[in-house]
Amino acid sequence: MLYVIVAEDVPDSLERRAAVRARHYERMTAMQDTGRLMISGPCPAIDSPDPGPAGYSGSVIIAEFDSLADAQAWIAEDPYVTTGVFANVTVKPFRKGFPR
Repeated sequence: MLYVIVAEDVPDSLERRAAVRARHYERMTAMQDTGRLMISGPCPAIDSPDPGPAGYSGSVIIAEFDSLADAQAWIAEDPYVTTGVFANVTVKPFRKGFPR
């Protein structure tokens, strides 16, 4: 089943993100390589595709997991969680509607 993971960054998270970005990308790439990652990315803190020093306000991941508990366990081990980049993380079941 698909799950949506919505994470909110702590204020001024840009340096923390940069410090662990490579480790985060490794996990995302591994999920992509198994075909379980539908879409993911950061949410710019300002209305711009490149927010520069404004940084990011959070991230969204939609991926396939066996259960809600598995999705929660996976994100709990992400470097953005373990190093304090994310202040809050919500994980919910997700059912794709569009595009069909």
